Amino acid sequence: MVDYPRHDRDGWQRWVPSWKLVSGLCIGFFGTMVAAAGIAYAMVNVPVLSETATAQNNVYYWADGSQMVAAGGERNRQSVSLAQIPENMRYAVISQENKTFYSDSGIDPKGIARAVFNMAKGGETQGGSTITQQYVKNAMLNDQSQTISRKVKEIFVSIKVGAEEPKDKILEGYLNSAYYGRGAYGIQAAARAYFNVDAVDLNAGQCAFLSAMLKGATYYDPAGATSIDPAATPEANKKRAEAQMQDTLDKMVEYGHLSQAERAKFPDLPKVENPRSNSQLGGQIGYLVDLAKASVIKSGKVTQKQLEAGGYSIYTTFEKKKVDELEKAVKKVYDKNIDPEKRPETDTHVQFGGASIDPETGAIKAIYGGEDATKHFTNNADVTGAQVGSTFKPYVLAAAMKWGVRDPDGAEVQPQDERTVVSPKSLYSGKNNLKIKNYDGTIWKNEKGEQWRQENDGKQSLGDPPDYKIDLREAMRESVNSAFVQLGMDVGLDKVEEAAVDSGLLEDSLTGTSYPSFSIGISDPSAIRMAASYATFAESGKQREPYSVTKVSNRNGTVFTHKVTTKQAFTAKVADNVTDVLKTVVEDGTGSNAQLPGREVAGKTGTTDGNKSAWFVGYTPQLSTAISMFRYPDDETIKNRTFLEMYGTGGEEKIHGASFPSLIWQDYMEDALKGTKPEKFPKPEPIGEVINDTPSPSPTPSPSKTEEKTSPSPSPSPSESETSASPSPSDTCGVFEWNCEDGENGGNDSAGNDAGGQGSSPSPSTSPSPTGEEDDSRGNQNGGLFAGPNG
Repeated sequence: MVDYPRHDRDGWQRWVPSWKLVSGLCIGFFGTMVAAAGIAYAMVNVPVLSETATAQNNVYYWADGSQMVAAGGERNRQSVSLAQIPENMRYAVISQENKTFYSDSGIDPKGIARAVFNMAKGGETQGGSTITQQYVKNAMLNDQSQTISRKVKEIFVSIKVGAEEPKDKILEGYLNSAYYGRGAYGIQAAARAYFNVDAVDLNAGQCAFLSAMLKGATYYDPAGATSIDPAATPEANKKRAEAQMQDTLDKMVEYGHLSQAERAKFPDLPKVENPRSNSQLGGQIGYLVDLAKASVIKSGKVTQKQLEAGGYSIYTTFEKKKVDELEKAVKKVYDKNIDPEKRPETDTHVQFGGASIDPETGAIKAIYGGEDATKHFTNNADVTGAQVGSTFKPYVLAAAMKWGVRDPDGAEVQPQDERTVVSPKSLYSGKNNLKIKNYDGTIWKNEKGEQWRQENDGKQSLGDPPDYKIDLREAMRESVNSAFVQLGMDVGLDKVEEAAVDSGLLEDSLTGTSYPSFSIGISDPSAIRMAASYATFAESGKQREPYSVTKVSNRNGTVFTHKVTTKQAFTAKVADNVTDVLKTVVEDGTGSNAQLPGREVAGKTGTTDGNKSAWFVGYTPQLSTAISMFRYPDDETIKNRTFLEMYGTGGEEKIHGASFPSLIWQDYMEDALKGTKPEKFPKPEPIGEVINDTPSPSPTPSPSKTEEKTSPSPSPSPSESETSASPSPSDTCGVFEWNCEDGENGGNDSAGNDAGGQGSSPSPSTSPSPTGEEDDSRGNQNGGLFAGPNG
């Protein structure tokens, strides 16, 4: 029956099939395919939408295995009839997603080919589907696997649905099953989640907005989702959502579904509700759930869509007792000191953030994200944009101990063996308004030829006159800006940045290294990252990524298990010496409020220029905790929001890291460590050489000024040790006035009061703005925990 190879041919012709054989094979192949397709078509069923309502919850567990919350309360689905769905909503989706919906067969061959190609590359199936296909996909919640067989099944179900179901029923089913973000499934739930109205009352602008959410609320919800992707900031999401909304309205006009007059009524994004309304997610629970969800998604083992489908058990690192104690410590300080009614000009918009991490593993034990996750959406433990000020100085010291300072006579780029490792006994100038130099002794100038002078807190010079030399331990204890800015220049700001990243900070949370003030905290890492970074010093240089989820499982078993990985960021000698210096800060310096009786504590205060943020980051051998405080308006309707000054907040002249943040830290840590045995830090080995131990010759006074008009000021108390307001231009030289004389009042750097200036090019008459005063956004919104590979 099959004459192949052909018996009546010779040579190569025997292997050329006859036309009969080719025709027979083709007919047989296509016949088989048609038969298989017919069988497949007959075997699939039209999905029943109501069955999707049985999707399982995700259950989150505390570190001890007890249940924290069932996230099913966050899922919200309520079906409505097509008559209750405005025509504007129907046509917004049709215009944007599938303009031929009422005339097509229900499938998009090009979209199917693209999905198959994506799967072949290992990616998700996405894009190009018709409304019918998307409805079928939404209705098949019991099978969300990304496989060829599943896609084939979806295609046959779509064909059957398109052939047997009325188009209006398909559209109704799609709008009632689609996910719009904020836990809202279906148009009714979405209308309530974003606008607190029923679906039937949505206007054309709101409909166009909700159609944008169907493209992925992570990148379109104006509330933002930086915990999942740092690019999903509120500002970026608003721009994307508005562009998509306006495009949808334009298409509705183009396709004859909306009049131009009606379209003109919606030039801007509609006002949306607060993202949370579920009481189960109130307090700190909502922040914890968000953090854990982002961690699961970042693991790459579960997609966001799969997680939203439910059925997962998520075991977190969070300890309920510590979470409650941290919230209690913050509330205690707030209730006792902050009074918006009594001091509306200074005590409104006050916010705190905090994170507590186990140095041995990197496990996040507790966070404080804000007053209430149902009222304040941004997680203050993760991404805020609040600069860290002098809590950045330990990285300068670590870089000086790891790399050493450069040889003044050498090339700009010098290998480690040509540098001099620095001892904490090294001497640097603690002089106020210090003219900053390059490592080779030349005066530092920016690209415009302008010089930099670094101001200390209270415009005080610290150290022994006449040259005001102070050793680095004392400079850290009293948070002397000038000494660490110059040390950073001698080491190289690239090495300071490297030390910060090695310790656990994210590179995209750091400002550029173009300005000397980089060394004193113009960057804005999150509280989680700061606590994890300091934990690296607590663990003698061993760095571990912070994480919030230990295990994820579903009915099929374990899906993901976190594995602790360790990198040696610094040698034990370097890290232990940093810890030893930071112990001095707490024992007898700016951080003395953080002392824990019977325990060794290391830490650092931080305050920024303009008194716009204050920090205390500290650790014991068992626990590392970071606390931040700042003023930032919660109201998203306020345009050009910015960080506000804290002069007078809480009845204080100004807020330091040594004040409220350190009090919160001490109160929390005392309770968090109760019942654990006190441990000591490792004794540090001697390190480095004493730099600048030869006194510098006294500078010659200017004819018009004396070098020092007053006797040396005593060391400031902890409550006075951080930043101060800049002197007025009338009695000082500007930060970049290159021809100004040295002296106590010979110049100023208003951006250097424990925080430094922003890494941009200011004009000679203005200093850089460390807290983004001229920005219309909340910092750079980078540096959150989940800008990194692990959660």
